[in-house]
Formats: sequence, structure tokens, C-alpha cells
Amino acid sequence: MAAILTPDLCVIGGGSAGLTVAAAARAFNASVVLVEKGVMGGDCLNTGCVPSKALIAASKHANAHNVSPIFGVRYPAPKVDFALVHKHVHDVIDGIAPHDSVERFEALGVTVLQGHGQFTNARTLVVNGQEIQARRFVIATGSSAAIPPIPGLDGVPYFTNETIFNLTEKPGHLIIIGGGPIGMELAQAYQRLGARVTVIEMHEPLAKDDPELTAIALRRIEDDGVVVRANTGVTGVAPAEGGGIAVTVEAGSVRETVTGTHLLIAAGRAPGIGDLGLQQARVKHDKHGIAVNGGLRTSNRRIYAIGDVTGGLQFTHAASYQAGLVVRNALFGLPVKNNTDIMPWATYTDPEIANVGFSEKAARAKFGENFKILRWSYAENDRARAERETSGMVKLIVHKNGKILGCGIVGAQAGELISLFAFAIANGLKAGSLLKFIAPYPTLSELAKRVGVEFYRDKLDNPWIGRWTRLIRLLP
Repeated sequence: MAAILTPDLCVIGGGSAGLTVAAAARAFNASVVLVEKGVMGGDCLNTGCVPSKALIAASKHANAHNVSPIFGVRYPAPKVDFALVHKHVHDVIDGIAPHDSVERFEALGVTVLQGHGQFTNARTLVVNGQEIQARRFVIATGSSAAIPPIPGLDGVPYFTNETIFNLTEKPGHLIIIGGGPIGMELAQAYQRLGARVTVIEMHEPLAKDDPELTAIALRRIEDDGVVVRANTGVTGVAPAEGGGIAVTVEAGSVRETVTGTHLLIAAGRAPGIGDLGLQQARVKHDKHGIAVNGGLRTSNRRIYAIGDVTGGLQFTHAASYQAGLVVRNALFGLPVKNNTDIMPWATYTDPEIANVGFSEKAARAKFGENFKILRWSYAENDRARAERETSGMVKLIVHKNGKILGCGIVGAQAGELISLFAFAIANGLKAGSLLKFIAPYPTLSELAKRVGVEFYRDKLDNPWIGRWTRLIRLLP
């Protein structure tokens, strides 16, 4: 047996969280062992964020002919070559992959072990017979598609996000079980690429976001032709007569069958905790993920857990943020706290939906009536009018003392615009700070200034303002 490895850090998982820890630790000259049983880059690169955004980009080009006539430009409907769409998606993955590769990390000085890691006790991990006793371990094994216990599902072919991007032919009728961000993004994309799409969601679609915002996005998605069956349960799945897949659904007392050619399961995520030996490592966990404290430590003080495996915010940027916290604490002993209040997120439907901080519902529960809701419509923005992107709004949640508590945006480039508000919240800024920068004209970023002005609108009714302005007029 090879000598026991004793690095400063052993990172389990080569996705965005684990790779960020490994690269940052090596930048400070710490010794690092990285364990990955699958493909480097994890879900985000190979089966998640990157391929889905590449597919969405293709779908926007396919949809352009539907919106161009209003600009005075007309051309025939495009012919979509799904084999070339598939090539585009995988070209994007291949272009990014070298940055996440074994070769790059070995060049950084990381010892990369490709295989399944399992704890045998509270301080030892074994990979392919190799024992590792690191000063600190970081579990970053991510998540995978959750498969719901639907009767008959094991008897039909179905896709998840891990396999759908291998599709090289157009689905005739794609049925998607699950109306969360993954389901709705892919539903709109495939509809625009020429497929028929039906989404079946047992609750409200995009339910984790503000319904005032999602209503605008869902209206566009349905206008594109996607059939959205909200508050509808799936009671069974079976092969359809003559081919395809029959999905039995139930809404209230009404039961019916929806028949399609392809089935996609997008019903949530399951943490990657299987067969890690967490009991032997004395790491507390449940079906939702590994339990961590505010500093991302598990019940075993030698072991941290970050990213999707903790069952919290399942975003690539959240995993990267947490990776930075772990490096600060594990290598330098600095106190850290995982602050979810400053974490933005976005859903890349068209229009996009983006959020950061408190929603209206959360603010009401926390602050009662001591906050204000400020809104500004895309229809009041000149750039949005020029681009014909007037369906959208900025919704700002502000404490009565002016401190920005949260923001939700639905509209064009919402995922980009939310960063300004995320910066404001992370730095404890007030609504007045939105008036202290100059936005170039005409840009969507002017929305931020206009919603900031709204904070002061009710103050214009103060009688002292009128008296002061009348006094100023008397001055020579």
C-alpha cells in the first residue's frame, strides 16, 4: 500500500466548489489532494449551467424571426438542425473544460486522484486503496437529479439534466415533470427550437420566486406555446400505445392522460452523499444533505461541506463563495460566516428573473410594516422601449430607514442588473446610494436610479419642502 497522504486539504468533488477550494489553496502554497470519481467540472460544466445556457442561446436565435417583424425585419422561419444544436452545446463545454481539467490542476500542484472516496474513520479517506489523512477535508460532492417515486417510471425511458443535452433530434412532444427553474428554462428553450412542450407541476411553477415577478415570465413562456399544467400531480407513467410515453395526471378530481414522445424529469435535486462513509466520519446528515454550521463546518470539526451537498442554495456562485470562506478559515483560522442574505440568483427564462436579499413575503415576516416596496416598470425605460423589451419590472424592498433589504427583477438582462443591487445589499447601502452614480443613457441600468427615486416620492408631500422652495424663489 502507498504511503498515507497528509495534505493540508483534501477536497472531495471536482465541481465548481471543489475546484475553487483547490485552486485558491494552491495559490497560498497549501498542499492539496483533490478526489473526483466522475468528470472534472461537475454538474455545472457538464450537465447544468453551461449546457443549459448554451441551449437557451440557440433557442433565442431560433425565436428571433417571431419578434423581428415589429422592428420591420421579416424572414422565413428558421430550420433547426438539432445535431448542430447539440454540437454547439458541446463545443461550449469543450471550450471551458481545459480550465477545469486534471492537467490544469496537476500543473497547479494539486494531487488529483480519480476514483470514489470513502471515509473509514473520522480522519481517514480511502480512494482506490490510497489512504488520505488530511489536516482538513472539504466535501463538495454536489447534487444530482432527484427521481420521484412515480408508478411506472422505471418502465419508460426518460431524461434528466444529466442526459437531456445528449439529445440530437427534435422531440415531437416533450413532457417535463417539474416546473422549477430547470424545467421552465428548458421548456421555453425546446419550444422555441420547434418542439411541443408540456410542463406538469404539482404546485405553482417557479414557486420559490416572487409570484408578482414570475407571473410576467410565465405569461411570456405560455405565449411562446408552452403548456403549463400547474397544481397538477402525476399519478403514473406508462408506454403509450403506438409509441411514446403516457403520463397520467390529476388536478383536483379530474384525471387525464398526456401523451408525448419524450419525458424529462426536473423535479428537484438530491445531495451527493451516497456511500461516502459519513457515519464512519461522524458527519451528521439526512436526506436533505450534510448539516453544517455558519462557518460551513460539519459535526466533525476536521471536515467542511460546501455547495449543493449541504442542501442549501444550489447555485454555482454560492458554491464558489462558500469555497472562499472555507479557504480563509481552514488555512488562516479567520472567522467566517455563510451569509445567505447577500446571495443573488437568477432564472434564465425569457424574460429573466433575478433576486437578492429579502422578498416581500420574507420582509413582511421579519420587519412587519417597517419596510417599503418600490417598483419601476421596464415600460418606463427608454432603452427597454427601443429594444421592445417592456415586459418587466424592478421591485425593491427597502427598510423605512432607507436600507436596501432585497430586490427582485423580471425582464431583459435581469441576471446582469441584479449584481448592482447585490453589491448594495452586501455593503449595507441605502436607497439614496442609487442616486449617487451616473448611468449612461440609454441603458437598462437607469432602472436602478429610477427605483431609488421612488423611495423619496412620498417625502415630496412634506409641507416644509413647499415652504423651502417658496423661500428660495424670494432670494435674488
